[in-house]
Amino acid sequence: MFIAKISFDAVTMQKIIRQIGKIDAFKGKWGNIENRNDRYLRELRKIATVKSVGSSTRIEGAILTDEEVQALIRNIRITTFKSRDEEEVFGYYEALDLILDHAAGIPLSASYIKQLHSIVLKYSSKDQRHKGEYKNLPNTVVANYPDGSQRTIFKTTAPHLTQKEMQEMIDWVNTSLVKQSVHPLLVIGLCVYEFLSIHPFQDGNGRLSRLITTLLLLKEGYGFAQYISLEHIIEERKKEYYQALMNGQKERGSEKEIINEWMLFFLSSLEKLIEKLEKKYGAYKAVGNYINERQHLILQFVDKNQPVKLADVDKAFPETSINTIKKDIQLLVQQKMIGKAGEKKGTVYMKA
Repeated sequence: MFIAKISFDAVTMQKIIRQIGKIDAFKGKWGNIENRNDRYLRELRKIATVKSVGSSTRIEGAILTDEEVQALIRNIRITTFKSRDEEEVFGYYEALDLILDHAAGIPLSASYIKQLHSIVLKYSSKDQRHKGEYKNLPNTVVANYPDGSQRTIFKTTAPHLTQKEMQEMIDWVNTSLVKQSVHPLLVIGLCVYEFLSIHPFQDGNGRLSRLITTLLLLKEGYGFAQYISLEHIIEERKKEYYQALMNGQKERGSEKEIINEWMLFFLSSLEKLIEKLEKKYGAYKAVGNYINERQHLILQFVDKNQPVKLADVDKAFPETSINTIKKDIQLLVQQKMIGKAGEKKGTVYMKA
């Protein structure tokens, strides 16, 4: 049943083989870098975590920026949330943090998937009744667009069939990964597609699908996935993401349900992740002095909002003193990571 969905035509298969070859070649090369326990990698993971939390929740309609997400998750003493967006952000952060630290010890099972779902919706006041439990009402996959419009992408598995279909999918994935009868990247890609097609929970399925993707990638040795946000890449390609899912699901339940477009999208997203990681890691290593997480976020802010004044940066980072920000900007200018123009109060900063 599952194999038939990845029985691609010859042209598609050649593309997929090339994609997998590129990803696996990088996987082997990256292993040597990661084993060094490089301080740059710890910094990259922190930045990727913020981006992943922000992007994955924005895909589902949240509006918090990466800077707002960063400020929120750093406030470990938080007791109340101002909005549903903040509830979703903190839940996703805790689930992702758990996966990043303990992926090897988290099996793909119904009980653990339900546990992750409970964490994702842990702080969501309106979801307490159904968190951690499969759906008992029909649901559909709806795409949310920046202009506020929505579009139904496809219908999903009926509630009374959800447990059965989820268990069949889980069993196939685990068996295939153990026996190595199918390449793990194909197994992971199909697993995510099936999960979204079943849509087993009343809410939180999109976020959970992306967490499961990260979990399986880390478990299968693709550790580089934690250093660049795959969620951010999906957010950038949101239209393609929904279209690939929708085109595969049009033939749901028939012999024509072959997920070539989805698999090509999934693998090309990993290729983009690799390209960004090579570029970003190379940039980090090229800098003579190490820049910390805060300085990197300031660099991102300048790149995104250029030209900016010191007051703009100060406003964007209210938890950081103005003197610290001045020193950070001075360092970034010295390292030629940002440029400056003007003098005194008229000084503006922009991308180098």
